[in-house]
Amino acid sequence: MKLSFKLTRCETYCLIVYEFLQATFTMSSDEDFSLVVDNVQQSQDTLEGTKALIAKYKKQYDQLLQEHNELCNATDEQRNLAQQFKKRAEKLAKTIAVDQQSYKEQIGNEKAKLRCLKEELTDLVGQIQRAQAALEEEEATNQHLREQSEVFSAVPEKELVFTGLTLDAADKQRFQMKSHIVYPMAEGTALVTFEEEDVAQNILRLKTHRVGLGEECRITVEARPVQLMVPTLVEIDSEICPRRILLSNLPKMDTETMLNRLEIHFSKSKNGGGEVEDCEMLTDTGTVVITFLENNIARHLTDKEYHEVMLKEKHRVRATPFLNGNITNLKTKMSMSSRTVLLTGIPDVMDRDILQDLLEIHFQKNSNGGGEIEAFLYNPIGEQTSAVFKGISPKTEEK
Repeated sequence: MKLSFKLTRCETYCLIVYEFLQATFTMSSDEDFSLVVDNVQQSQDTLEGTKALIAKYKKQYDQLLQEHNELCNATDEQRNLAQQFKKRAEKLAKTIAVDQQSYKEQIGNEKAKLRCLKEELTDLVGQIQRAQAALEEEEATNQHLREQSEVFSAVPEKELVFTGLTLDAADKQRFQMKSHIVYPMAEGTALVTFEEEDVAQNILRLKTHRVGLGEECRITVEARPVQLMVPTLVEIDSEICPRRILLSNLPKMDTETMLNRLEIHFSKSKNGGGEVEDCEMLTDTGTVVITFLENNIARHLTDKEYHEVMLKEKHRVRATPFLNGNITNLKTKMSMSSRTVLLTGIPDVMDRDILQDLLEIHFQKNSNGGGEIEAFLYNPIGEQTSAVFKGISPKTEEK
């Protein structure tokens, strides 16, 4: 007997049933499919079994469908949770980035504050160091002033008679200085000092001069200004010499005898002295300077101040500190001598004295632009000569 039927289910369910039918029925090449049984009862039993299997597989399908739905729901829930976590992660990442930027800014601000504090600390340390240096300088200045006050109070007494005119203190400098300038001369040059400034300036304007030496022999010399470095300001700092004393209030007697007796007296330890290195008379002031080998002797003698010394007879001399002077500030400027002219290019063609006389005669003549000469110094080739300028003031042009 042949049984044919169609199944109308969803594709998944039909697939399951088809697999079952494929296992139960025998497929024929001439028919779509057929089921061969021995009798109707067997067919019915097989149909019931098939229905039972279909029901079973339907139940399994429903269960699978339910599990599928549950799995889809769980997947949706997981997807929603993943999206929520993703959003939270993005939000946390943004928050972390903002916090990191804020922390970086805070760290930068703190570093800037630290740099400012370090700069303030450095500045304060510098101020403290400068204040300490200024304090030390003030203490040194005070010490120096105390020593100076002691020196000024211990200046040797000397009677003076004033015979000049009085002026306001503001109109008179405290010290007057006379310059003493050594000017090394080049070979084949001469210095000519005229009595009048106009003559020297006229010689410089003419510049080139032809000097006759007799028998149509002439030499050409060039007149140049004399540049001198003149001091404009000199500051001298004085300090007490630890090994010297200045003796004043001395009697008039033979200098050598007095120096010998003073040296003998102050070399004895019982008189407060010590070994004497030098004993010298200052002729311009009439005082004597004694130099000891040790440093502490001079102070004791000046502290006592007055000493009884056997000279012609017992005589009371005064011992005061000796001052050493050190130049602390010196300012100079280049000045042109107003009356002296430098002659250059003088050849060695004859005797020095004769050539100097001929040059001097030439520049004395008014016809040659010259005038009265105050001084003339010639340095021939092969020799070394230096001129000394005294009393030069820095009133001329500065270069």
